[in-house]
Amino acid sequence: MAEVRDFNAYAGKINNTEDDKTSFTRETSYKEKIRSHKLAVFFRTVSVAAIVILLVAAIYISWRDKEYSEATVSQGAGITNGADAKVIGLGGNIVQYSKDGISCMDESGKVLWNQTYEMQNPIAHTCQNIVAVGDYNGHNIYVSSSGGAMGEIDTNLPIRDFCVSAQGIVAVVLDGTDVTWIYLYDSKGNAIANFKTTMKDSGYPISVSISPNGELVCVSYIYPEDGTVKTSVAFFNFGSVGQNSIDNYASGYDYPGVVVPYVQFMNSSSAFAVSDDRIMFYSGEEKPVSLSESFTGTEQVRSVFFNDSYVGLVFSNSTEDGTYRLQVYNASGELTLTSYFDIDYSEIIFSNKQIIIYNEDECVIKDMNGHDKFAGAFEEPVRTLVPTNLRNKFILVTADSVDTYTLK
Repeated sequence: MAEVRDFNAYAGKINNTEDDKTSFTRETSYKEKIRSHKLAVFFRTVSVAAIVILLVAAIYISWRDKEYSEATVSQGAGITNGADAKVIGLGGNIVQYSKDGISCMDESGKVLWNQTYEMQNPIAHTCQNIVAVGDYNGHNIYVSSSGGAMGEIDTNLPIRDFCVSAQGIVAVVLDGTDVTWIYLYDSKGNAIANFKTTMKDSGYPISVSISPNGELVCVSYIYPEDGTVKTSVAFFNFGSVGQNSIDNYASGYDYPGVVVPYVQFMNSSSAFAVSDDRIMFYSGEEKPVSLSESFTGTEQVRSVFFNDSYVGLVFSNSTEDGTYRLQVYNASGELTLTSYFDIDYSEIIFSNKQIIIYNEDECVIKDMNGHDKFAGAFEEPVRTLVPTNLRNKFILVTADSVDTYTLK
């Protein structure tokens, strides 16, 4: 039998061992509690976040897919416009122009500014908050923003076509005796750049568009080739990159046997062109490249509508689905929607992820999936419909008032 000489020391060792075991157990238990608490907090946070996300998603889907059954009209300020006056939207405001002048009103009908001139055939083009009004076959273009007049351009040569950027830079096609010129002017009327075209060398420019930032110009040229026609879509860069290129030429694409009567920038890096048998998309802020082509066949395109994200082509339709067929493409050239409708439209607007189709008597509003959200008639003939920042609120311009149209 083992002899314990120092019982107290031995007992102390045993007690110390027991204390160590107890301390370790307590420490382990404490760590487990902390770990359990952290896991509980984590799962509680995840659960709350998931509920919030689902709630937000449900609210968004309900807002996005909301259908409206009626509309109310709040009559605003009275206005006067002549029979030859045209009315367009400008960044949430309203522009009215005619042979005698141009004016801008806010959504309540209050006149913000006006300018007088004399034109025989006034044409207006807009880009964001900028409007340019020019006299076709005349020499003058007036550039304004929603805040007021910016300047006047005197071209000295007959105007055949023009477009404007968001900075007020105007690209103009001018008809010379043997040469067709394309000039760039700033809003004050100063010539920034120019290049000439001849039927022999490059063809005749039939459409021109300038990017919103004013750095790229797209021109569609048509010229005869081997008893038929050929179209070239050319891009010119007037930014720092284009200074190193001959005549600021950036890129171009040829389309033998095809007429391309319409080119247009959607935004500063996306453009499209519509021909007699296809729609083409281009991408790039410096040297645009061909992105895609979608063939439309032999059907005639009735109308083209666009914003910075979508392009819509309208065709006549012979099936029972509707009188007209709308094909919507995104900026990448993908066909995202084919929808049908019956009303004889005067304009189609892409705004707030909605498609607004209207004429002076009625309107139809669809979402980007083609589902009808509203259909209704106007109380008075409408000259122009202007969307607002709210999806269910619009400004209606009639012959004698500016009204607010609210969907419910």
